[in-house]
Amino acid sequence: MKKIYSVWVENRFGVLSKVAALFARRSYNIDSLTVGETQDKTVSSMTIVSSGTTHTLEQIEKQLNKKLDVIKVRTYAEDKAILREVILIKIKYVSAERRELMEICEFLKADIVDTSNTHMVITLCDTPERVDNLISMLRKFNIVELTRTGTLAMPKCSEAD
Repeated sequence: MKKIYSVWVENRFGVLSKVAALFARRSYNIDSLTVGETQDKTVSSMTIVSSGTTHTLEQIEKQLNKKLDVIKVRTYAEDKAILREVILIKIKYVSAERRELMEICEFLKADIVDTSNTHMVITLCDTPERVDNLISMLRKFNIVELTRTGTLAMPKCSEAD
């Protein structure tokens, strides 16, 4: 079972290491972690995706709420949130593969952001599942390097917002 935590913390030195230490001490798994400033420069937003039993996931939320630097913890069900990841993939290819690579990018709405006669860098900002799909479709080519962000999450819009 997976859970998505949106954790607003004070934007100070060492806060990330304290949160990571909480997970390490209790042997909780972090599937994905992203951190960045919010519209308020004194506040950072951490999006943490974790997996475990129902009990473990409840304990993670309780432990996060106990941290002094934590301002607010929200959890999201996947169907109630907008989820996005960004990926960059460098492919080495031969000219006969170029057309197929371009068709895959067009099909998945991925962008080619850099290219040479032998290499191509592709990027995609989409759901984690579609990012996985892109990787799967590109496995038959020579993937030189691959890097992806963690999951970003935000609740879907509602009239109450």
